[in-house]
Amino acid sequence: MSADKLCVGTVSGAYGVRGELRIKSFCAQPEDIETYSPLTSETGDAAYHLALIRPTKNGFVARISEVATKEQADALKGVKLYAQRDQLPSLPDDEYYHADLIGLQVLDTGGTPLGTVKTVLDHGAGDLLEIQRPESSETVLLPFTMAAVPTVDMASGRIIADPPDGLF
Repeated sequence: MSADKLCVGTVSGAYGVRGELRIKSFCAQPEDIETYSPLTSETGDAAYHLALIRPTKNGFVARISEVATKEQADALKGVKLYAQRDQLPSLPDDEYYHADLIGLQVLDTGGTPLGTVKTVLDHGAGDLLEIQRPESSETVLLPFTMAAVPTVDMASGRIIADPPDGLF
């Protein structure tokens, strides 16, 4: 995937029989997904002009102008929706887009490599960094808090971590 776009949502499936869709937003303010329209597919070969109709459980009911039937809506189930990075708001110094953290090297405060960020998990109680251990298939979940992760250096592509005792 290109660094100039970020995943802001996904199509959960069809809603009704008139081509409406269920959309799950990954935006901090979920309704902001509409402001980034047109959204694209991961490959960028398809553009979607999204209009939110109303909120629904776990997302929104939306219309995409390119979709007119239930069958077309069903075909889009699972499609991830991407916005151009320059459309997204700039973040304060201590906030990061999850996509920017993936792949960063993680070191402890003494400079010992702990692994690389495999993914960022958000289950509602705070973000967790899934760290892939060096030369291993083992992963460790590190809380993404100021106490456990005092430094994120995007310029050098690394994170300095102070994990709780016994985690690594």
